[in-house]
Amino acid sequence: MKKLLVLTGISLILASCNVNYGSYPGRTSYPYPGSSAGNKAANTEREYNELLKTYKPETTEVLNDLLNSDDPKNPKTSISVENKSPCNMVLTVTGNNFFKKIPIGAGKIGYTMVPKNQNYSLSGILCNSTYQSTKYITTSYSIKLSN
Repeated sequence: MKKLLVLTGISLILASCNVNYGSYPGRTSYPYPGSSAGNKAANTEREYNELLKTYKPETTEVLNDLLNSDDPKNPKTSISVENKSPCNMVLTVTGNNFFKKIPIGAGKIGYTMVPKNQNYSLSGILCNSTYQSTKYITTSYSIKLSN
């Protein structure tokens, strides 16, 4: 009887855990188009805070790429974005079989590694202004955004 109670208790504890393995929580879609300016800022801030909980920056890989950028054997290169505004932002990077959301705090730099020789769409909301650009990335790429 004790074993049954212990197993039931463990089952209840495990069932109450909300674990989301195998998915990327940053892919939550927030309604930007048609939103008012106040809602855009609130949605961006909410998405930024959610991403911060699980985001793992690729610091070592990006630094290696920047220091050894002449390595033609490396199939990847880095994208870095400096957020010079007073607002937090979420940068979305999409390409052929590539998708990543990067939380970038006010006055901070965000970065990621991407496969070389592809077109990438970079987009985000910065202080209620929309940023959108398409770039063909062959080597490390860096931009500065401000409001």
